[in-house]
Amino acid sequence: MQYNYFLHKERPLNDVPWTVKFSLILALMLQLLWHGVQEPVVAKAEDLAAPLSTRTYVMSSLGEPIAASKFLNLWLQAFDNQPGASISFHQLNYPLLTKWLDTILELDPRGHYPMLVAARVYGSIQDPEKQRIMTEYIFDKFNENPNKYWRWLAHAIITAKHEVKDNKLALKYAYALAEKATGKNVPYLAKDLNIIVLEDMGEVEAAKILVGALIDSGEISDPYELKFLTQKIITLEEKMLKKRQSVER
Repeated sequence: MQYNYFLHKERPLNDVPWTVKFSLILALMLQLLWHGVQEPVVAKAEDLAAPLSTRTYVMSSLGEPIAASKFLNLWLQAFDNQPGASISFHQLNYPLLTKWLDTILELDPRGHYPMLVAARVYGSIQDPEKQRIMTEYIFDKFNENPNKYWRWLAHAIITAKHEVKDNKLALKYAYALAEKATGKNVPYLAKDLNIIVLEDMGEVEAAKILVGALIDSGEISDPYELKFLTQKIITLEEKMLKKRQSVER
């Protein structure tokens, strides 16, 4: 007769030796105790590491530096959101961050992404010290190619003046922009930011002298810029008159 397992009656629990029962209970208690003493698993954000050489990235992308640049763009942009963790831009090492931006620029010299994020992302946090690092980074790049990067320095002027609250720093950038960004692609309003900064600083007399010198130099041929400067002279003279009248009272 063939043995039928399905008809076989299970043994009652009382038939299990007490030593086996005790071992099972002990194993369960030890497992619970083990889990109880373990530290909870917490996602930990990784620090930004130093970039590799541009040659390494070019080789890893099979000789496609533009592709490597775009990949690093996306990677750097998403670095603050890591699996299971999130870090603030305030926690990033900004001097090291500029090295990453440099690497991306070296891979794609025609790109503007590093300047964009330096000005509008990393340079927009409410941390004057780190904002200075970003504006100085933009300033250094501007000095390398003024007619290419003038717009980002114009943004740095606004950041220095209105967010960092450093008029002298804003004026330094504005003078550099006026002196070095001489290309036809640079609008006169950007070139004349130094006048606006001086005016906002209360240096009305200095601004008026500067405007007058620009007009008298004869180097300005754009009729719209001449009109802007002429109107600015009138505005500055009105401010000077009001200032004198308030002092006389």
